[in-house]
Amino acid sequence: MKDIVFCSNNCFVLYSAAVQAKNSENKESVPSLPQSPMKERPPKAFHQYSNNISTLDVHCLPQLQEKVSPPSSPPIMFPPAFEAAKVEAKPDELKVTVKLKPRLKAIHSSLDDCRPPSKKWKGMKWKKWNIQIVIPKGSFKPPCEEEIDEFLKKLGTTLKPDPVPKDYRKCCFCHEEGDGLTDGPARLLNLDLDLWVHLNCALWSTEVYETQAGALINVELALRRGLQMKCMFCHKMGATSGCHRLRCTNIYHFTCAIKAQCMFFKDKTMLCPMHKPKGTHEQELSYFAVFRRVYVQRDEVRQIASIVQRGERDHTFRVGSLIFHAVGQLLPQQMQAFHSSKALFPVGYEASRLYWSMRYANRRCRYLCSIEEKDGLPLFVIKVVEQGHEDLVLTDTTPK
Repeated sequence: MKDIVFCSNNCFVLYSAAVQAKNSENKESVPSLPQSPMKERPPKAFHQYSNNISTLDVHCLPQLQEKVSPPSSPPIMFPPAFEAAKVEAKPDELKVTVKLKPRLKAIHSSLDDCRPPSKKWKGMKWKKWNIQIVIPKGSFKPPCEEEIDEFLKKLGTTLKPDPVPKDYRKCCFCHEEGDGLTDGPARLLNLDLDLWVHLNCALWSTEVYETQAGALINVELALRRGLQMKCMFCHKMGATSGCHRLRCTNIYHFTCAIKAQCMFFKDKTMLCPMHKPKGTHEQELSYFAVFRRVYVQRDEVRQIASIVQRGERDHTFRVGSLIFHAVGQLLPQQMQAFHSSKALFPVGYEASRLYWSMRYANRRCRYLCSIEEKDGLPLFVIKVVEQGHEDLVLTDTTPK
């Protein structure tokens, strides 16, 4: 059997063969018992430890050195965790290499193998911070949209489009400029040359009715009557929406009737505040938006004739994307050469049209079309006006 070394208070005891021999003599007098599978343990007298070193892993036991060791070494500095620590022993003591084994942790994924274990400090606790925003008392006025726009304009951080030109078209009924709200006067409709009317101002006039195709009839008749009627709310002329109660003479503009809290019904009737029922009514109409196609029925041929016959034209006549600047004229000696079976070619005719560009896709430019005379025959001229390019002039003897 091999010799076994036990440690107690840095002293080693040799459990030699002599001790084993003594024990064997005692065993001879005792009848032999069947050997148990477990190894025999030495008596408890040999296993009394004053220090618990079960967590230390002893790699080697170097031999004692007989030579005198140098003076006492400096104080032992504890090494960081998970690193090998070398303890310098005092004279006549053993040198022991100690390695601390980390506690095993459950590995959730293979990625944790490469990560060093994090340190957990004993006694540390999380601290919670509460943030409170205190607004001082006083009269604080938030900036309006105009001030914000002016501030952003000074910083130069935004791109603002050019302002839209103001709409100076005026309704001939309520005298308000530009298109109205969708749930109000609504959009402007053309009634005559430079004469406009709001959709609901015309629709809610007493004389006006709407056809199945969306045409408004008797709008001009309502306009002539409104020129002599005064509104009960604003006391201005042009009122055409009257109370439906018999023998009631109260009449309003459509916008003034809304402000006066008149009651509108789904059968296109209205009652003034004096005659409207109290509370709500099942036939009451509270939403005035019109999204269907609606137009004013008018005599367009008569309007075009009146424009052509005017000597001094103060207005621009436009049909879709075509704008007429001058109609031109034909002299008796030009009649034979300046016409065809389908069209006339008056000298001095000038019009402009917004159409697709010849240079860029998805971009429009202006084409200025005119008719001139050359050698007794018509000459058709097209001038292409496009931003960033010089004007291009195209001429030919036929309009095609």
